[in-house]
Amino acid sequence: MTTILGLLKKRAESSLRTVHTHLLRWTKPATRTPVRGAITNIAMTKAALVAENALLRQQLTVLRRQVARPAVMPCDRLLLVLLARLTHDWRSALLIVQPDTLLRWHRHAFRLVWRTKSATALKRPQVAPETIALIKRMAAENPLWGAERIRGELIKLGIRVGKRTVQRHMRSARPSRPGGQTWVTFLHNHAHDVWACDVLPVVDLGFRSIFAFFIVDMGSRRVVHVGVTRHPTDAWVAQQLREATPFGVAPRFLIRDNDAKFGPQLARVAAGSRIEVVRTPIRTPRANAVCERFLGSVRRECLDHLLILHESQLRRVLRAYCAYFNTARPHQGIGQAIPETAGQVRASQRPVGSVVSVPVLGGLHHDYRRAA
Repeated sequence: MTTILGLLKKRAESSLRTVHTHLLRWTKPATRTPVRGAITNIAMTKAALVAENALLRQQLTVLRRQVARPAVMPCDRLLLVLLARLTHDWRSALLIVQPDTLLRWHRHAFRLVWRTKSATALKRPQVAPETIALIKRMAAENPLWGAERIRGELIKLGIRVGKRTVQRHMRSARPSRPGGQTWVTFLHNHAHDVWACDVLPVVDLGFRSIFAFFIVDMGSRRVVHVGVTRHPTDAWVAQQLREATPFGVAPRFLIRDNDAKFGPQLARVAAGSRIEVVRTPIRTPRANAVCERFLGSVRRECLDHLLILHESQLRRVLRAYCAYFNTARPHQGIGQAIPETAGQVRASQRPVGSVVSVPVLGGLHHDYRRAA
């Protein structure tokens, strides 16, 4: 009798262990991969799928109460986005992430896809290494030059590059300089029958005033005449106009401001040369913008970097600068052309020969040319 009771007890314990094992297997979430799980679900009945879905939802609800923010890997994000596309009511099926989060992941994946499709192969640089080295050389040797000024020199040498390209390569050749006052007033009248004149005051080393008188051709931006004196009178200015108009070479109009130095003697000399003097309105520097801009260039590119000792030195310096300005310096107002050759058609053949530099004003500027 005791043996029979012991055998029944063992049978009952074995049955309870079997039931417990099956119960744990039924209630434990499947550890198979999503692909294997999808294959297995094909063989399951609809009732079994609904029961498993409800069981998984209940477990997710319990886990959501305990885990503040579950860790989601990139592969999990991609899989959730793909499964959401296959589920009609995907918003109600999300438990561990918010619908806005899933939409954000989808937008990020969209950007990655189109970034990959739009990526192009790296192109070879269009600017030759020799040109880049020349840009850096010009920027290092001429600290007063900007990108447009260097571009003009390159065009003069037959090298055509954009302003952005020059700016990009000149930054590595010298530190950025502080921004100064810019000249935004341009006069787009290129009439070759109009000259403009003005007087530039200069202070020498002993704080005494010297005056420089300039006449500029409005069409070509060429400096027609330059004179220097300590005592600018009406008679002296009239004599400068005589020297600037030899052999009957004279413009039709001469623009001047309201300075007292331009008096009746200047008017008589102009009338004798059949020049009509045009006086600008009071306090309107834009009416004589070309000459005003030239005076600014003289100060920025020449006089601001020199100590003027006497009148003869100033005359020599200004003549040297005006010769450089007329024969070698490209001008933005005439399409990066040189005043002496403005209007001439440039040769289109491929430039040959090495580039040499000629110092101007002791190396303050340089004139770049092709060696013969």
